[in-house]
Amino acid sequence: MKVPGSKMPGLRGRKVGDLPGITAVARIDRRTKRLTKRLQPGEIAIIDHVDVDRVSAEALVACGVKAVVNVAAGISGRYPNLGPQILLEANVPFIDNATPELFERIKDGDVVRVCDGVVHLEEDVVGKGIEQTTESVEAAMAEARAGLSVQIEAFAVNTMEYVRGEGKLLIEGVGVPEIRTSMEGRHALIVVRGYHYKEDIATLRPYIREYRPVLVGVDGGADALLEAGYLPDVIVGDFDSVSTKALTCGAELVVHAYRDGRAPGLERVHQLGRDAVIFPATGTSEDIAMLLADDKGAELIVAVGTHGTLEEFLDKGRSGMASTFLTRLIIGSKLIDAKGVSRLYRSRIATSQLVLLVVTALITMGVALFVSPLGRTWLNGLQDVWNAFIFWLVGLFS
Repeated sequence: MKVPGSKMPGLRGRKVGDLPGITAVARIDRRTKRLTKRLQPGEIAIIDHVDVDRVSAEALVACGVKAVVNVAAGISGRYPNLGPQILLEANVPFIDNATPELFERIKDGDVVRVCDGVVHLEEDVVGKGIEQTTESVEAAMAEARAGLSVQIEAFAVNTMEYVRGEGKLLIEGVGVPEIRTSMEGRHALIVVRGYHYKEDIATLRPYIREYRPVLVGVDGGADALLEAGYLPDVIVGDFDSVSTKALTCGAELVVHAYRDGRAPGLERVHQLGRDAVIFPATGTSEDIAMLLADDKGAELIVAVGTHGTLEEFLDKGRSGMASTFLTRLIIGSKLIDAKGVSRLYRSRIATSQLVLLVVTALITMGVALFVSPLGRTWLNGLQDVWNAFIFWLVGLFS
């Protein structure tokens, strides 16, 4: 067995293309969310992510990643997280529990080679891990499901702690800041760049066109709105995953701060020359966006890309997700989740059926014109116009 730093005999002088495995530029970052902002198609991602969640995996796949090397446990067993399965379904090799020293030995932009769970830098073996397969991921997921009751118990404890700490905010709205954007009596569409957000936004286009709701982007959700051709009215979040373009688009900015008032995202806002409202609260940014819309009198709140099931709550792997559960209970029937709307209303008419329908309609119109006196007169006039055009065209070349 080779150890990190050992030489690979017999490879000197061989071309990169002749070597087995995947050779590509490595992008390295301990935060997957930050890495996906600069990851280019065909590159190898080196991450440090315990329990790779669904959103992170989908972001990596969307970037066109060629392989993923994780120095942490992709499935720790705490709960059945979905990320590794998504990577494998997209045919992305996933190396798990890799040598932690990879973050010291590899620099961002180095060309590395990954083969059978081993990471090579030039002729050196700099780390190794376990290359996951569909079978190994399914086995790990089965074990995680067996211990799911422990996570549900912890989730319930976190929920009670959140109630004790944020009871006044949840029940009485104490601490909700004032904003310029009017939501009274209007619909509010809150967009989080989460599960199926693209499909849901596309499905909601007729609704947006008709009701013109207040568009609220939660961090990267603001970019999702811009990508779909909409200008957000309000952007809420700690602004660690939202573009400068979104922050300077003219939307009102609400910075999610810690309960003690510290707001790391405020510095970035000031650097861009923008003003912002501070909203101190525990929990997630999508929660305070919902609470803000509810407090400001929104008649209906439509949520896109947010969390809806227990599996999705746990998939973020953090205690703050208990706040999302309680926020939904507090807002009640005013909140409508757009998740799954795209599946519910997906057209069942095939393209061939649409073509046949159009052809049938054209034939019917043609027959109607041909058999009616008015139709024949119209067709004769159309024929005269066509003949005049042909005569003019021939005259150009005579």
